Amino acid sequence: MYFYTDNDTKLQQLVGTSSYAVTFAKGQLPPVKGFWSVTMYDPEHYFAPNSLKRYALGTKNKSLKTDADGGLTIYLGNKSPGKDKESNWLPAPAGSFSIWLPTYWPDQAILDGTWKPPVVSRLE
Repeated sequence: MYFYTDNDTKLQQLVGTSSYAVTFAKGQLPPVKGFWSVTMYDPEHYFAPNSLKRYALGTKNKSLKTDADGGLTIYLGNKSPGKDKESNWLPAPAGSFSIWLPTYWPDQAILDGTWKPPVVSRLE
């Protein structure tokens, strides 16, 4: 199952010149038997080029750092969130972008809608 958004919590278009956070609360990572990722795309739905050549973060990224409370925050934007958070950063283009959250082999909580994806919060 795939989840998609190109808006933040205020229904504003996501743009790389702003900074955002997608926070999965402790115990609220996507419940899957396969894998999941937060994947960034440009307006034409291609990967957004960036200096890190990083287009997605998720289950397959072993260097992700959890938050002090046990949650997981992924940062979006074209400016680094700081060296201590770069392992959790998806560099964005200066213009608009969208994110997808594909969940492969989803558990029942995704299929029946009891699990909801986190919102995209603007940090600035």
